[in-house]
Parts: sequence; structure tokens; C-alpha cells
Amino acid sequence: MSIQWYPGHMARARRLVQENLKLVDVVIELLDARIPASSRNPLIGKIVGGKPHLVVLNKEDLADPHLTRLWLDWFRGCGLPALVVDSTRRKGVAEVPMLVRRLVEDKIASLAARGRRPPNPRCMVVGIPNVGKSFFINALVGSRVTRTGNRPGVTRGQQWVRLARGVELLDTPGVLWPKFDDPQVALKLAATGAIKEEVFDVEEVAAWLAEWLLQSFPASLKERYRLEELPAQGHRVLELIGAKRGLVGPGGVVDSYRAAVHLLKEFREGRLGRFTLDVPPG
Repeated sequence: MSIQWYPGHMARARRLVQENLKLVDVVIELLDARIPASSRNPLIGKIVGGKPHLVVLNKEDLADPHLTRLWLDWFRGCGLPALVVDSTRRKGVAEVPMLVRRLVEDKIASLAARGRRPPNPRCMVVGIPNVGKSFFINALVGSRVTRTGNRPGVTRGQQWVRLARGVELLDTPGVLWPKFDDPQVALKLAATGAIKEEVFDVEEVAAWLAEWLLQSFPASLKERYRLEELPAQGHRVLELIGAKRGLVGPGGVVDSYRAAVHLLKEFREGRLGRFTLDVPPG
């Protein structure tokens, strides 16, 4: 299955990030903790350049805790400061302004040594759609200052917002690369909700997810849907889920599309458990 989605506003967002880089001291890269590798823009290194760079793994409450720790170690081993947050519960967000200020300590000290008054540290958030950027910013600010939603591409425009410790943040739209070179990456993005459902086959993605669960966490499928036996194929899992949930059409035939939507929704809400689809390299 091929998934391609690069709407015009994403192209504009990428240009906007590059234009606004000169206004900030620190870049905060927001990733989905369930897919830390797949939710990265492959051009992020070129985009950020030499700017201090903080990695934040969001949606920590939905990800596998053990793999999250491994990912933190991996990013830190690459020389990138990293932390995890749960934006909906504001867990971990208080550390962000502190780390941003720490990343500009040398610049502040240099200005002070020359007798200049350092300005407030400025930062910006970058990330692909639907990694929870608006919820993250709202949690940082402590009030509802930006539009939020659970569909890709909700945020529009930009604004400066004041954080703790005198840190200022520039809100910018998310950035999505123009092409999915790895089909597995596209499937993971689709399964976690980073891509609009209008541009991919919902049943194929749900069947792929079902097969991933069959291989990695079969007990979760059994327990959640009260399945006595598990089939070998993802499409068959969808049929069983549809039958168990009463998602049937005329003649009692299972509606596989509704079953697929149901599985994806429950996976995204964490009802089957806490899963991470990406494993750290090495």
C-alpha cells in the first residue's frame, strides 16, 4: 500500500519553520512516543542546523514504558537532550522551560560577560501533524491558547506565547516530509493517526496493525475482545472483532470497515494497552 500526503499547508509550514529559525535560540522537536523514529521529519537535522535542539517524546501515557526509556537513552547517546511528557495531564512539561534555558546558558553567559543584558530565551516547536503539538503548548502555557484537536492539520498560523522562567515560545504549524520512502513508516503513521484517513485504506492499515498485535501482543487482543482463539491473518482478526462488537450489516455479515475503524480507535486511545511500534537502533 502506498500512502502519499503532502498538502499545500504542510509545504508552507516547512518554509515557515525555516524562516522563523533565525528568531529563536532553541528548537523543540515534538515526537510521538509510540513512534519516535517514524514521527521524525527526515530533514530535521538540515532544518535545525546548529541550533540547540531538544527532543520531547509526547503521548508517554500511550507508549511502552520500557521502550520509552530506551529511546531516551538513544537520543541522549546521540547528543540530544530528551525528555518525555504527557501533555493531556501536563506530566513532565514543567521541565521544558528549564531545559530550554539550560541550552542557552553559554549564550547568556557570553552576553553578560560583554556587559549586555541577555534577552529572554526564545524557542519554537516543530513536529509532524497530530503529535499533540497544540496540547503540548497549552500544557506549557497553562491555559488554552491554541486550537487543539485529534485530527491532523488542525493548527494554523503562529503566535508568541510566554512560558515559565521567562522563556518565550513561537508556535508554528507542524512539518511533514513530502514522501514516505519506507512503507512501514507510512503504516505506523496511519495506525497512530498522524495521517488523514481519507488518503489511506483504513482496512489495510487496521489489518496490518492486527497482525502486528498478533505477533507482538496476542494476549492483548484476546483479553480486549474476548477471543478464545486467534487466527493467523489480520483481516480475519477484524472479522472476529466486528462479530464480537456487533458491527454487522444486512444478513449478519460483518462490516469490516467499521471493525477496522473500531480497532484503530481503540489502539489510539490506549484501550488495548501501551505500545511502541518503533524500536531504537542498535
